[in-house]
Parts: sequence; C-alpha cells; structure tokens
Amino acid sequence: MEEDRPLECGVTIRSSSVSSDPGVSNRDLGHGGGSGSGCGGNATWNRVVIVGGGIAGSLLAKSIQFHADVVLIDQKEYFEIPWATLRSTVEQPVAEKAIFYHTDYLVNGTVITSSAVDVTETEVITADGRHVTYDYLVIATGHTASSPRCKRDMIEKFKEGISVLIIGGGPAGVELASDIASVYPEKKVTLVHSGSRLLGFIGRKAGNKALEWLRSKNVDVLLEQSIDLDTISEADGIYMTSAGEAIAADCYYVCVNRPLGSSWLKKSMVLKDSLDIYGQLKVDGHLRVKGRNNIFAIGDIVDVPERKQGMLAQRHAMVVAKNLKQLMKVSNKEIKLSKYRPSISITMVSLGKKDAVAELPFTTMSGFLPGLIKTRELFLRRTRKLLGVDHHSGFFITSMLPSLHHLKKRLMKIQSEVILFMITGCWYPFLDKRSKDAYCMPHIRPLVRLACGTMAC
Repeated sequence: MEEDRPLECGVTIRSSSVSSDPGVSNRDLGHGGGSGSGCGGNATWNRVVIVGGGIAGSLLAKSIQFHADVVLIDQKEYFEIPWATLRSTVEQPVAEKAIFYHTDYLVNGTVITSSAVDVTETEVITADGRHVTYDYLVIATGHTASSPRCKRDMIEKFKEGISVLIIGGGPAGVELASDIASVYPEKKVTLVHSGSRLLGFIGRKAGNKALEWLRSKNVDVLLEQSIDLDTISEADGIYMTSAGEAIAADCYYVCVNRPLGSSWLKKSMVLKDSLDIYGQLKVDGHLRVKGRNNIFAIGDIVDVPERKQGMLAQRHAMVVAKNLKQLMKVSNKEIKLSKYRPSISITMVSLGKKDAVAELPFTTMSGFLPGLIKTRELFLRRTRKLLGVDHHSGFFITSMLPSLHHLKKRLMKIQSEVILFMITGCWYPFLDKRSKDAYCMPHIRPLVRLACGTMAC
C-alpha cells in the first residue's frame, strides 16, 4: 500500500515499501549475523553484503537480489541520485524525483541503516554493534559526504535569499551556479575557485567555455581565490576570500572535492594493506580486491585508471553482478569471470537546463547539442528506470500508444544518426554501412547509446 513518507532530509516521497524498524528493513539480522533468507529468498543462497548505497552499490543490490541473500549497509535509509544532489537543494521537484527509499528497489533483501566501521575475514561490523556475516563482500563507499542540512529548509532559505555563494569551480560548482543563474536570474551568484581556471581536471577549452557562459549570465566568478572552510559561518552573511575580498551572501554551497570513503578501512586488519597511497582499493581486472577471492570493490573507491563518473560506476556494478552470479552457481565447471575494461573519458558538464559543455576524446563542444545529452532531467528517469522504481520509458506518445512502437524505433535510429553527426562531423551520414561500422569504434558507441537512451527516457 502506497503512502507519503517524509525523509530525514526533509523531502516527502511516495513509497510502497515501509519498514517498521528504522535500522533494518525486511529482516532483522541481529547482532550475531547469521545467514537466514531474505524476504522471499532461499536459505541456501550465499550472502552478499554490500557496504555503500550510492549508485554503484544500489544498482548491484538490485541486480542480484533474486540470486543471493543481499544485505545493503548504508548510513541513509534512502538513495539519492548523486549528480542531481546539488540541483535538488534548490528545486523541490528535482529532490522528489532524485530521492527514494532503498526498499523501493531492494524488495528481496535487507537494508541496515548504519555505517560500517570494520571488516574481518567473515563479518562486517557496523557502528551500532551489528556483526553481519558474509560469503561475498562488496565495498562501494565512494566519496564521503557531510551530513546534509534538511533539504526542505535549504530550499526555503535559498528561495528567501537574494545572493548565493558557491565555493569550488569543478563540475559540481559550475553546474550549480549555472542552474541558479538559469532558473533564478534575479539572484546574485558568486563563484569562488582556487584554481586559475574552471574545470581544471579537463581541457582548458572546456573551462573557458564554461567561464564565458557563466559570465554571460551575470555570475561573478573569482579565480585564484579561496575561502577558509574551517571558519566559514552564515552568522553575519559576510565571507572573506584569501585575497581579502568581502562577499555578502544569504547562503552558501561548498562544492569542493570530497575525501574517499575509505578511512574506516585503514584500521581493518583485512583490507588496510589493500589501499593505495590515495585511499583507493587496489582491484584486479575482475574488480576483486587484489589478494581476495570473495571481496570486490566498485565505484569511486577503486584504483581503476579512469575518471570517477556515475555512468562508469554503473558499469562496475554490472560487471560485478555478472561475476557474483557466476561464482555463486553450484557447478564444478571452471568459472570464467567477466573483466572490466577502463573506459575512455567523456566528460559533460551541464550549463543550465538547455546547454552543456562536453569534452570528447577528440574535440570540445558547448551549447544546445551536448545539452540534449546531459541536461534533460539529469538522467533522472533513466536512472530511476535502471533501478526499477520508474516504469516510464520512451517518448511520451509511444508510452501512451504501444502500437506505435515501430515509430519509436525509427525515431531512435534518427537520433543515433544525429548524435554521430554531432560527434564525427558532416561526412558521417554520407558513408556506406561498412565505413560507418569501421568509424564507430567501441569507444564511440557507448556515447551514442547513452545519448539515445537519455533522449528516449
């Protein structure tokens, strides 16, 4: 039975899965662990414990819930689509779409609302004293996030204010500044960045285009300046930069890099030696922690040489889901595990609700066309559908009229041609099929699939 439930972050969402225990849903593991079955599960199943309920951990839990006894350990009782977090702090409708309960997608497993503090050869120990046994363990703790203030209060405070300070000129800071400038042009937005250019982790051209776009929307961008986060306070509404400049703002948002969520592993006798100097878990080609046969790691916490992106974290989850299913098969045959191949970097940063800047392997683009890929609902419907909490798909007309499915397929084909035209240049539509296939190398195809899938959701 569906009902409206308020989350601890102040957002009310509609949920059909209601847990009577805020610490555990579906099945109480008790302090001694145990390997009982999940809701509708099988007592002979292997237990898979997943630590971390971000995009990687949540997708993995959803994917294997009918193949294993799944236990998800997360500090929050809800999942929040990470790339929509900042926009959801200023737009209530986005928050309602971007946040939902873990139990909305994990209908055949257990959710423990706590944090992991240690891991042994057979158990995960939580902050509230639980000892959760495992057959397979997956670490998906990503980056740490400070406990957010109530989103509803933040939204109200933001709406009442007339000036906003954003600290950090990476993707998060640029996207938040552009969202506010687009939706609330009457507000004074100031962005402070310690680097010499925005989006310093990608090409200079992309950063310059983002800077040009922000300044065209009257965003005041201060480069090579910083604000002391240890002493920052909203008490008087005045913030001093390292250059001695005073900034008046009614509210502020911190959009700087967050530390990896691996500090708790540094005390673990089992995994402390598996961390590299950056705090990342060292994994093999199958995303298993090196030297461990039954412990995997996925998402931002792994040392895979690629940029940390939500789309890639989803790929990690799917590879590990396949490998776990293979390992848990009752068979004496030789097991062949799937390998994860690092992806070529494709970075897109939204600029408001219509534009974006994209750094592709061979060019940088900005404006409406890359905006078609990134900015349409921030992949919210696509992600909700992937996790099984939103069954809407396709264009509106085709979702209303299934008999027109062939029209949808035709439109999808046209869309793929448009995206390839955007990526490769004007000659692509005039190539024969063999030449097109030769040109569309594996590192281009994922972008085309992503673009078309996004437009169709």
